[in-house]
Amino acid sequence: MELTLQKEKLTNLYLVFYHIFLLFFKVSLWVAAPFHAKARSWVMGRVGIFKRLRAQISPHDRVIWMHVASLGEFEQGRPLIERIRKEYPKHKILLTFFSPSGYEIRKNYSGADWVFYLPLDGPKTAKRFLDITHPELVLFVKYEFWFFYLKKISYRKIPLLLVSAIFRKEMSFFRWYGEISRKMAARFDHLFVQDPDSLALLEKIGLGPISSVSGDTRFDRVAEIASAPSSIDAVEQFKGSNPLLVAGSTWPGDEEVIARAIENPALADLKIIIAPHEVSSSRLRELQVIFPESELLSTFQITGNSNAKILLIDSIGLLSTLYRYATFAYVGGGFKQPGIHNTLEAAVYGVPVFFGPHHQRFLEALALLSQGGALALEEGNDPGKTLGIHFESLLSNKIKLAQMGAAAREYVHTKQGATDTILDFIRKKWRFN
Repeated sequence: MELTLQKEKLTNLYLVFYHIFLLFFKVSLWVAAPFHAKARSWVMGRVGIFKRLRAQISPHDRVIWMHVASLGEFEQGRPLIERIRKEYPKHKILLTFFSPSGYEIRKNYSGADWVFYLPLDGPKTAKRFLDITHPELVLFVKYEFWFFYLKKISYRKIPLLLVSAIFRKEMSFFRWYGEISRKMAARFDHLFVQDPDSLALLEKIGLGPISSVSGDTRFDRVAEIASAPSSIDAVEQFKGSNPLLVAGSTWPGDEEVIARAIENPALADLKIIIAPHEVSSSRLRELQVIFPESELLSTFQITGNSNAKILLIDSIGLLSTLYRYATFAYVGGGFKQPGIHNTLEAAVYGVPVFFGPHHQRFLEALALLSQGGALALEEGNDPGKTLGIHFESLLSNKIKLAQMGAAAREYVHTKQGATDTILDFIRKKWRFN
C-alpha cells in the first residue's frame, strides 16, 4: 500500500513537470515564431485547428487515425496506411504530424483523407480532439508518447497500437524515474517492436504480454519504392556511363568529408549527386561554395550541362529514386549530427552504403556493417581521404563492389513483412468492416 502511494505521488509530481514542460514548449515556440520558419509553421499550423477539424470530419465518418512525429516516421507508417486503406475501404484515414518538417512536405498526401498537425497535448485538448475525430483505431509510430492523448484513448477503449517501436535501456521507461513513461507505454493494446532487445526490455517492466517483435515497416516501404518503375531523365543524362556517388540527407560535416574524398585523382571520372537534408537557398549557396563546379538540378534540367561533375538537388522527395542510379551511396547525419538518416533507401537497390561515426543507435546501420553491405568512417585520421580511398578501391575491384551491394540488398529483402504482421493482428483482434 505504501509503495503504491509513493508511486502515485511520484506520478503526480511528474505530471506537474509535464504540464510545465508543455507550457514552456508552447511559449518558446510562440516567442521563436517571428524569427524561425519551423517554429512559425508549428504555431500557425495549429491556429484554428479544431474549427478546421470539425468542418472536415463528419460525426458519421468511420475514422482510422495514424500519428507520426515527422517525415521519417511517416515513411515508416506509410505502408501500413496504404494497406489499411485497401483493407478497410469504408473507413477514412486521418494522418497527423507533430513536426513541420513532416507536415509541410506531406500535407497533400493522397493516401489519407485528412492531414493535420496534432494539437499540443493536454487533458482538454485531447478530449476535444477525440470528440471531433472519434477514431475506431489509433496507430502511433515509433517514438510518439503523449500522456493525455494516450490516457483518453485508453479510457474510451479505442484500439491503440504502437508500431515499429524501438526501445533502449537508457530511455526513461527503464529508469527509476520512469513511472509516467511506463504508464504511457501500458496504455497501448499492443506494442510492435523492431527487435528482440526491445522486447526483452519491455518484458522486464511487465509489458511482455502486450508486446511482440514485428520488425520495421520501413523495409516494406523501401522495397515498394524500389519495385515501382521510376526515372529522372536529367539524372540519367548527368550520369551517362560514369560511376556515380549519391550523397543523401547531408549536413555540412558530411559535405566537408565528401569534398575531401573527391580530391583523390583516381576519382576523376566519378560523378556526384548531393541531396542535402535541407534545401533552403542559404544551404544551397553554402554547397556551391564547397563545390564550385556544381550545378543545381533545376538549372541542369534547363541547360542540360553534361560537363557538370556535381549535381545539387534543390527539391525534396527525389532521394529514394536517386539512389537507383548510384554506384555507391553516402548517407548523411553521421558527422557533427546526432545520427545518420535512412540507409535502407540506398541499400534496397544493392548499393554499398557509407556513413559517419554517429550510427550506433541505428539497428539497420549496425546490421549492414555486420553483413558487409556498408562501411563506417571514423572522425579522426582524415575521414575524407579514407572515403576517397574506399571509393577508389571499389571502382578498381568490381567483384568487391558487387559483393557489398548484394549484401546490402539481401539484408533489406530478408527483413520485409512487418506490415503483414501488424495487419494480421488487427484482423484477428478487431472487426471493423
